[in-house]
Amino acid sequence: MSVKLMRTSGSELDLDRPNLEEYLPVGSIQEPNGKLRLRDLLDISPTLREAGGAIVDDSFTRCFKSNPPEPWNWNIYLFPLWCGGVVIRYLVLFPVRVVVLTIGWIIFLSSFLPAHTLLKGNDKLRQKIERALVELICSFFVASWTGVVKYHGPRPSIRPKQIFVANHTSMIDFIVLEQMTAFAVIMQKHPGWVGLLQSTILESLGCIWFNRTEAKDREIVAKKLRDHVQGADKNPLLIFPEGTCVNNNYTVMFKKGAFELGCTVCPVAIKYNKIFVDAFWNSRKQSFTTHLLQLMTSWAVVCDVWYLEPQTLKPGETAIEFAERVREIISARAGLKMVPWDGYLKYSRPSPKHRERKQQRFAESIIRRVEEEK
Repeated sequence: MSVKLMRTSGSELDLDRPNLEEYLPVGSIQEPNGKLRLRDLLDISPTLREAGGAIVDDSFTRCFKSNPPEPWNWNIYLFPLWCGGVVIRYLVLFPVRVVVLTIGWIIFLSSFLPAHTLLKGNDKLRQKIERALVELICSFFVASWTGVVKYHGPRPSIRPKQIFVANHTSMIDFIVLEQMTAFAVIMQKHPGWVGLLQSTILESLGCIWFNRTEAKDREIVAKKLRDHVQGADKNPLLIFPEGTCVNNNYTVMFKKGAFELGCTVCPVAIKYNKIFVDAFWNSRKQSFTTHLLQLMTSWAVVCDVWYLEPQTLKPGETAIEFAERVREIISARAGLKMVPWDGYLKYSRPSPKHRERKQQRFAESIIRRVEEEK
């Protein structure tokens, strides 16, 4: 039995499932005497309990871990080639990319600022110019990474009562999509120069910002979303319903807010090829500036983008079921693995009291089910 237990706990499939033992208070389910339970093994020593908790925790945290490639410069033949690559990337490609990005900013600012200030009386023309300029600067950003992006499917169009939802790996997801179509995006408010861009340039696109630490922001954002999707001349709305960056191997649970608006949902799947660089941005360990430098000193950023078939809410389908169905479509197209975790747990774990109440409710439901079967 011990061999069977080790095989089960060590499999990748079990690590992706919620640990039911965590939700069961001691004594909630009675079993015949003589059978060894998992909880009994974990109660033998605190060390075993900590080890079991680490396994369960790993099934969540690995969704937010970078997977560095295995080193290939391990012998005397390959090491000189690796050194030559470092010289080319840092002393040749990086300076050229900085020049390209600088030229892009000069062109953008010299055109955007006059249009933004002088055309306030002609909103339609001003918005058209600003959309084109934002697409242009995003193209310069992609060029500064030597981006190789393949777009599949029809280009998004401006229509009322439709939103686009995509899996989320990095803030560059927005840039990759924006160079094709000027989306209005709902995004976490960031500090520093990124926050300055959000409050000035991107504000002109009708973007919506939120702060996940402010509870009142949810109601304000929900109202702005409803108002935005009703506008016929507004930019298409792009939402990353995972709410956080995931490492492009998994998809965590989608927030249901985007699926409660009564709109047509257009799924967008993004898949990065990690052969040249890992595009995942771990915002808790590095700033976005550091992330950009990592991309600009790599060989290239290679990815595929699929604009998938629009989806609508089916009769009798809840918003949560709708969100899971769209998540399944995106995951299947991009080759991502679905896991039953809320991405916000990356920032805050539930309190012990909340976890205890959830355990009690889960135990009561199991007991009722057993009694009904009897």
